[in-house]
Amino acid sequence: MSSGSSTAVLAFEDRQWRLPEIDALADDLAAVLAADGVGTGDRVALMSSNRPEFVIAVRAIWRLGAIVALISTAWKRDEVAHALALVQPRCALGDHPVLAELMPMRHLDDVMAEIPAGTWDGEPPSAGSDALLVFSSGTTGLPKAVRHTHASLAAAVRHWRDALELTAADRIQVATPPSHILGLLNILTALSVGAWVRLHRRFDIDVMLKTIAADKITVEMAVAPIALAIAAHPELESFDLSSLRFIMWGATPVTATVAEDITRRTGVPFVPAYGTSELPVIACSHAAAGRLDSVGRPVPGVQLQVVDVDTGELLSPGVPGEIRVRSDSLMAGYLPASATAEVVRDGWFHTGDVGYLDAGGWLRITDRCKEMIKVRGFQVAPAEIEAVLHEHPAVADCGVFGVPDEHDGEAVVAAVALCAPVSDDELCALISDRLASYKRLHRVVFVPEIPRLPSGKLLRRLLKERLWMSG
Repeated sequence: MSSGSSTAVLAFEDRQWRLPEIDALADDLAAVLAADGVGTGDRVALMSSNRPEFVIAVRAIWRLGAIVALISTAWKRDEVAHALALVQPRCALGDHPVLAELMPMRHLDDVMAEIPAGTWDGEPPSAGSDALLVFSSGTTGLPKAVRHTHASLAAAVRHWRDALELTAADRIQVATPPSHILGLLNILTALSVGAWVRLHRRFDIDVMLKTIAADKITVEMAVAPIALAIAAHPELESFDLSSLRFIMWGATPVTATVAEDITRRTGVPFVPAYGTSELPVIACSHAAAGRLDSVGRPVPGVQLQVVDVDTGELLSPGVPGEIRVRSDSLMAGYLPASATAEVVRDGWFHTGDVGYLDAGGWLRITDRCKEMIKVRGFQVAPAEIEAVLHEHPAVADCGVFGVPDEHDGEAVVAAVALCAPVSDDELCALISDRLASYKRLHRVVFVPEIPRLPSGKLLRRLLKERLWMSG
């Protein structure tokens, strides 16, 4: 990754930092980490809220040629323990008690207070070396760590810059988690072009809307819950949003009625975009296009094909099939490495999403052939929830799937076969206690048995059709 533009400004609460100040602090923190023994190729777990120290820590780790392993602050103990077992970090930084419980952690408040000044002067890492581990469930199974190199991440930043036409004249705010690829990409891209960016520790709809006017924000980033909160605000018309060029809708398909309502009430257009942790920027629309029925055209630098799910043959425009993509921004692979072959074949990343290209090259997404459930832009692995449910002594068998949800994109439903009485509230509480809030059960359906093949493979699609599609 490049160091960014010296004109960039990072704002947080009542303070602002110019990029040279951030880099000086990153140099200082790098010296502390080097004294701890962190060096080239080491992995550093980072579990942090959205704050300037997060940015400083990322840049400090990269100074050393080490790798940032981003841990979601939404995760609970079992989820964090799984991530740490997979990543095997040398040390940990952050501001979250769960990480501190599981391994020695330098708290960002403490380490930033004790660092010496001007003590690091090392060589930048090579472009081909690993830079980032960010978690995604891929197309199946438990969360995997997505490996990005400095080169693939830099390509993703260039693609995002070009897709949004982001320049030093822009001003953005980021309220989405920095451990998610979208939050991180927004921060990195803004800094790289010299834009002004405000970080919010957490999302608050009133604060966000007031900040647009106060900071003259030009580009607003909205995943589905943010867009829904904007649309639901009874006093939306009272906020001055005239500085906005557009609102970007990412992570989940656009809910056209919501976007159209916001545009009608504010005059601000929406720009749909499409990407994944494995290949962060795939397609993007444009404000001038005024289209909400498509995620846009593939961005320059990304090759996109729609192929037959079973045969892999190229399909004609208008015929739906699996979307596969190839780009310099593609991940280097997963941890565990054995999982990479599930989705990357002959250099092509198989997204697991189903869609089609129209005659004009615009991409529409219609379904997913993978089993993952996408809630508020986060990938939820059915197998992870099923594993927790199977631990309950009253559960004989279970199957988890996603159903459409206006607010979250999809909602999680569990079909459960029992061997002893238990309430749906108790099973919902079990998941809520053990897993992140976005993995909570929306509904529990009790069934006589779970359909499986003789091999034991769960027939998830059949289960969903029986319980949901039949009405």
